[in-house]
This record gives sequence, structure tokens and C-alpha cells, in this order.
Amino acid sequence: MSGVEEALAQLQRGVDEIIREDELRERLAAGRPLRIKAGFDPTAPDLHLGHTVLINKMRQFQALGHHILFLIGDFTGMIGDPTGRSATRKPLTTDDVAHNAETYRDQIFRILDPDATEVVFNSSWMSQMTATDMIQLASRHTVARMLERDDFHKRYQGNQPIAIHEFLYPLVQGYDSVALRADVELGGTDQKFNLLVGRELQREYGQPPQVLMTTPVLEGLDGVQKMSKSLGNTVGIREPAGEMYGKLMSVSDDLMWRYFELLSFRPLNEIESLRHRVTEGMNPRDAKFELADELVTRFHDAASARAAHEEFVARFQRGALPSDMPEHERSAPADGLALVPLLKDLGLVPSTSEALRMLKQGAVRVDGERVEDRELKLPAGGAYVLQVGKRRFARVTLQKSL
Repeated sequence: MSGVEEALAQLQRGVDEIIREDELRERLAAGRPLRIKAGFDPTAPDLHLGHTVLINKMRQFQALGHHILFLIGDFTGMIGDPTGRSATRKPLTTDDVAHNAETYRDQIFRILDPDATEVVFNSSWMSQMTATDMIQLASRHTVARMLERDDFHKRYQGNQPIAIHEFLYPLVQGYDSVALRADVELGGTDQKFNLLVGRELQREYGQPPQVLMTTPVLEGLDGVQKMSKSLGNTVGIREPAGEMYGKLMSVSDDLMWRYFELLSFRPLNEIESLRHRVTEGMNPRDAKFELADELVTRFHDAASARAAHEEFVARFQRGALPSDMPEHERSAPADGLALVPLLKDLGLVPSTSEALRMLKQGAVRVDGERVEDRELKLPAGGAYVLQVGKRRFARVTLQKSL
């Protein structure tokens, strides 16, 4: 296998689609460092593991000697990305954007090499545009093409309002590729339309069109919705090591393999070997330990990962959690789901009065911690191990009600 084919095989891992692969192969064969762009709107101060699927791909390009352009969308963040929205997104304030953008610098360098990463802000060129410039940019795209976009189409058909400024978002994101002369743009599968606009605008401005690489959207801890701060199902990369470890150990056995595929730096053959060992009888929990060890080490350090592992074992393993613990999913309102009726609903107690009695006796635990608060509510978006007495266990994932 040639060097180009080896590089391409590495870059294809965990990628949903490449547009176009033949162009990427040609550019890799040219031997010059490629300009690799990925943009992040600073909509929240913390990055989570879902964001790192894309950042990990940037890291692979970086390791191959290519130039990384980490674009912070401080200008687009004030428009608000309409992707996947059924209503107009509330724009961020200038202060919100500035605060959140500053936190991104520290966080991305837990993965990327700061000496080989160029951090850019799209306000650098967009704030220089005049009204005439913006009108000329808008003339490069049609309303009909905008309405081909699924979320716009649904809102139009459903007589839901679409603000004019929302049409500007894909244009501005696309123009970013023109301003940066990007060779490759990375984005989640939900960003495909916006990435294609960038490819088209580069043609309009006389540039070679960028190659597009889309990565899957990572499911959150609930295993259903995409990882999102607003849904409360995230693992933040700045969370304390113990909290991160516990969250990773709470994912379902099926979701664990999805996390291995998209988040682990292990070779695929090692992951497949691990999956085979689980099929042959290895406890899935032990494989999950390896995932949690790797990720906590990456975002903290080896000593923190060891301490988090030991703490988890002390809290849970020595409590003799059964390997066949039943797993459940429930919807939870924004303010959480009350523990007492949940215990009854999951069959851990026969009645509300029994739940209250067991709480009073100190016989109820949540994630290994004894609880006695009869008014306790479990936050939506998390997964919890519930225990009543010595032998009744259940793991429940609480999905945030829409």
C-alpha cells in the first residue's frame, strides 16, 4: 500500500462520507500540506465528546503534516445555526460569544498541537464586509436551493417562519472556506448542506472546490439523542476525572462500541478483538473500563484515570453489582424525575409507601451513594444505577422530554 493509500485509509476511519474521494487522493498525492478547516460556533462554553469526533479527525490530518485551521464562528454564532431547528434560534450576544470562544482555545489543545494549529475567527473578514459585499455574496445562491435544505423545507411546508438572516448562515459559513482557501472542510453529517455551499462558493470565486468529509453525530449518554448540552446528555472534556469516568461507565453495552469507534485512538483491529472477547464471554464492564481509562487519560492524565478507576471500583464493584442488571429508559421533564415513583415504576419496590420506608431506613442508593431525601429528583439526560436493599438493582437512562 502506497503512502497516499495508507494516509487515506487512516483518514477514512469513522468518516460517513467524502465528497469527493478522488479529489482528496489527488491532493494528498501532490505532497503539499493541505489547509484543513473545521468550524465551531461558540454556543456554549464547554466542548464535549461529541465535538471531539471532528477534532480527532483534525488531529489525524495534523499528524500527517497538514495545516489545521480551527475556525471559531464568533460571527456566525451571533446569527445562530438553523441546522435541525424547527424554529428560529435565538442569537447569542457579543459577550456570550466572546466568553465562550475564549474557553475553546484551552480545550482544543487537549487534543491538537498548539504549535501546528491556526485558530481563526470569522469575524476577522465578515466584520469588514460592507452591505454591498453582503448583497453580492447573497447573489451567489438562490432561495430555491436554500429551500432544498431539509429543515428549511419542513418549516416552509409547515408554515413555520424562516427569518431572512437564517438564509445568511450557510452563505457565511461557505464564504469562510473562500476566505481561508480551504482544501478540505470537516463537519458532522448534519452540516452537509452548509459544507456544500462552501464548495459551490469556492467555484464562484475561482478557487478549487474543497473536499468535504462528514463525520457521524455522536449519540449522548441516553443513546438516542445527539450529544448536546441543551439535552443534558453530554460528557464535557473539562469535567472532573471521576465524573467523566462514571458517565462513561454508565453508557449501555451497545453504545460503548459506538464510542470506541468514534472516540478511541486504538487500532480498529484491537477494538474488533475486544468485541470478540466480549462475545466469547468477557464481561462488557471490563471493556468499558478500557474505554474510560483511555478517554480520562487523554483529557486529564494517567494518574487521574487510575484514581477515577479505583474510586469507581470502590463504589460499585465492591457493591457486587449484578452483570445481568435490568436496563430501562424513561422520559424526564426538564426539572428531573422524582425518585420515589421511579423506584415503583422500575419494580424495585411494590408501592410508594415501601419506597418511602426503604429511603427512611437508608436502604436506597443512587450510583452507590445512600440517599434519604424523599423529594429527590434525578436530572434528565443521565444514566443512573438504582439499588434497593442488597439485591434489587436497575440501571435507568433518563431522556429529556421534548
